[in-house]
Amino acid sequence: MIIVLAICFTISANAQDGTVDNGIKMYNYERYQSALRVLTPLAADARANYYLGLTYLATGNTAMASTTFLKFPEDPANISGTARVAFVNKDIAKGMQICKDLAAKSRKKDWVSERYAADAITYTDGGDNQHSITWYKDALTKTDDAEVHIALADANRKIPGGGGEAMNNYEHVTEKDVKNSLAFSRIGDLWYEARNYPSALDNYAKAKAADSTNPLPYKALAKAYRVSGSYQKALENMKVYLRLSDNTLSDKIEYAENLYQAQSYCDAVNYVNTLMGTPELNKDQKVELTGILGYSQAECGDSVKALNTLHTYFQIQDAKRIKPGDYLQLGKLYLKLGQLDSAGVYYNKGIAGDTAQNKTDIYRTIAEAFKTKKDYCKSADWYDNLVKTNNPAVQPGDYAWRGIMYYYCGTYSKALDAAKDFAAKYPAQPSAPYWEGRFAAAIDSDATTGGAAPFFNTWLGIVGPNYDKKSELKSAYEYMMYYYYNQKDKDNEKKYKDLILSIDPANKSVQQIDDAEKAEKAGGAKKAAAPAKGKK
Repeated sequence: MIIVLAICFTISANAQDGTVDNGIKMYNYERYQSALRVLTPLAADARANYYLGLTYLATGNTAMASTTFLKFPEDPANISGTARVAFVNKDIAKGMQICKDLAAKSRKKDWVSERYAADAITYTDGGDNQHSITWYKDALTKTDDAEVHIALADANRKIPGGGGEAMNNYEHVTEKDVKNSLAFSRIGDLWYEARNYPSALDNYAKAKAADSTNPLPYKALAKAYRVSGSYQKALENMKVYLRLSDNTLSDKIEYAENLYQAQSYCDAVNYVNTLMGTPELNKDQKVELTGILGYSQAECGDSVKALNTLHTYFQIQDAKRIKPGDYLQLGKLYLKLGQLDSAGVYYNKGIAGDTAQNKTDIYRTIAEAFKTKKDYCKSADWYDNLVKTNNPAVQPGDYAWRGIMYYYCGTYSKALDAAKDFAAKYPAQPSAPYWEGRFAAAIDSDATTGGAAPFFNTWLGIVGPNYDKKSELKSAYEYMMYYYYNQKDKDNEKKYKDLILSIDPANKSVQQIDDAEKAEKAGGAKKAAAPAKGKK
């Protein structure tokens, strides 16, 4: 008996799955492969045949759709299907004539012909949308059918300013039937289009609660979360969507992109590799997957493979479709591989093409990379680019490093100009006058003009003799000592000698001057020379 009951239950479940209503549900939920499977054996029924034809249209098989609709030449739904075929084939006049003739068949209580004539215009492109709205409204004087309300709302969304009327019709449906998942999904779409993401998310959640088998709200949620930057939540919803949907190739590609955006890079690499050999992949899909694979490999840690993959991507992708972010990503990869010149080339391409992006992090990253490689001149130029953005994200350290890199590059005048900019921008920064002094001292390498003295005096007055960075104090003191030695100002020379010796009792510069002064007294020896270029 248990076996018999189990068999009966299975038969009953399969029968339910094979109903026309279930096939229509599959079509409405965009599960087209399932719709074909359910509706094909039921196509002797005019309604099933109509939705089978719609499914062929949705999957791009226009010829098969036309043949299917023609099987029921007297049925209003299938007649409207032939109008849809005409619109898809760009024969607008023919499509509109079919719709007008069909709508004209409506009588006092007959609204079905008007509804299907309107549907042909609403769900294809090219027809006169005002006609469809008029026919829907007339139909609603004869019926309160939920599908007509949803269709009227869909038609209103196609005209400027029609969102309010669309919302009224969707909400009319949900107020009468809290289980109408499709209407809640549409309301979520409407809020999404209005960029009201919290309301969109709320209604997508209601759509899920109304029918847990409806995949559309999960896909819509994934899209909404993706736009708002919540990539992990987007991925979670996309996983559910794939489980509930027909899991088409385009869905799988979107999931691969979600994996990358959610920073599941190694999973993305593995998933894309399983898709790359799919025979149904078209050219555009192969290009898209190649890009996802390359960028995911880069983040997963396989930089060499990533570089090869991305070179392929850039070769096969239409140049007009390569985005500034693509160039920036390739620049980042070259940077990771230590190929800084190539990194700079692609970073510049990305920066040039993206006028909106805050580029401070990009400039700083490249500047620091060149600094690490001790290519100080290029590092200085990138810091210069960074500072000149005048972006609020520019930091005091960026100004300081610009000058320091010019200093180590040997372009002391640029270093001093950079330090002056630093001091002007951040007058409260004590390090600004210090670097002005250091760079001016490099220009006055013999400590004869005193060009660095005003800067060092300002700085020393700020930090005082107890400043914890003794090496910086010593640099300033030594320049001042040499300058006053050259000026024969014995009092100030001694002052700075004593300050130096308090830090470094065995200081060689002090010893050099002492030796020079003794030699001068003894027989006129050459004067002591300041440290070359002021570098101490």
